[in-house]
Amino acid sequence: MERTSMDSKAPLDVIAGSLRRERARAGLSLTEVARRAGVAKSTLSQLESGTGNPSVETLWALCVALEIQFADLLDPPRPKVQVIRANEGPAIYSEHADYSATLVASCPPKARRDIYRIVVAPGPGRESEPHMPGTVEHVVLSSGRALIGPTIEPVELHPGDYIAYPGDLPHVFKALTKDTSAVLISETS
Repeated sequence: MERTSMDSKAPLDVIAGSLRRERARAGLSLTEVARRAGVAKSTLSQLESGTGNPSVETLWALCVALEIQFADLLDPPRPKVQVIRANEGPAIYSEHADYSATLVASCPPKARRDIYRIVVAPGPGRESEPHMPGTVEHVVLSSGRALIGPTIEPVELHPGDYIAYPGDLPHVFKALTKDTSAVLISETS
């Protein structure tokens, strides 16, 4: 049996979320994406709300308009959590001083980074709602101990440890000891 549209068991909610995320990432309006893909604005609106029954051709056209791979609609990016413990990572040393530099993260092109000094007392912690799509948070723990990262799976850090995690997912910063402080860099691309 030949099918021209998606099976009724298709992950429409995943496709809807992916379309919204990728359109926001591209900074394009609903009207502009629909025009570029050659589909009706109402069709795109329905797909972004998780309704409709899109054909493969419609989804391919939307991928071309958004400059993404077809798989990006069905298999959204998974959270990337990177942890570098204190005294780990590739270090470069000075010939003239007791000085070393370890690159823990480089800035991607066209990104914006805001830098914060964080001081947190033990307690329930700071639970943050998702930020703008594409946000990544980087934290280097200066003192104390803390649980930091995605709310569903935070990582315990000690002084000098580094973590990067998606800031566009719910996340937490919970101090485990007094005098916990960190440097937080919020990166948006």
